[in-house]
Amino acid sequence: MKAVVPHVTQASITVGGEQIGAIRWVIGMLLGISLEDAQKKLEHVGWKILNLHVFKDESGKHWSKSVMDKQYDVLCQSFLQRVLKGNEPDFHLPMPAGQAEAFYKGFLEPLCKVARPELIKNGKFSAYLQVHIQNDGPVAVEPESPAPGAVASDSEHLSKLEKQQQKTEKARAKRPSESSKKRSAPHKEDHKASSGA
Repeated sequence: MKAVVPHVTQASITVGGEQIGAIRWVIGMLLGISLEDAQKKLEHVGWKILNLHVFKDESGKHWSKSVMDKQYDVLCQSFLQRVLKGNEPDFHLPMPAGQAEAFYKGFLEPLCKVARPELIKNGKFSAYLQVHIQNDGPVAVEPESPAPGAVASDSEHLSKLEKQQQKTEKARAKRPSESSKKRSAPHKEDHKASSGA
């Protein structure tokens, strides 16, 4: 697996001359899947991406906040993984397209569960496309393969984050809006009229 994660101020993906996604203040993520990859590796990379400290905090301190902390977007796009054979690219390592697409969808699903789904943007699998990225500084991170014993803990942490996000969404849904508060509040004029009748 090869993942490249640039820190960008804006990014977009164009397929066939049509822009299919454009966002600002994001982490961009390019993911290549090889024959040797397993689903747990994808979970590890997903956990790393959501928790990379690449943004400033409220005091302006660098490398302090993640996309989860800031509620920023993540733009994901698969790419064809290759190695160099001499001076030429070699494409024998990538997973076959059908299998790789299922893996890629399996990578996106837990991200959407942990973060708000509307924050996870996706390009188009196996398409000829143009990725436009404006980097914010000379920063790009390559999440490494998990160390022994790390996979289980990452999966557990993703599950905890997902539950926390669900609680937040429930609390947000229960909270009455300002307009509903105004509608439910009795008007003073109506109260006076009814008491004088």
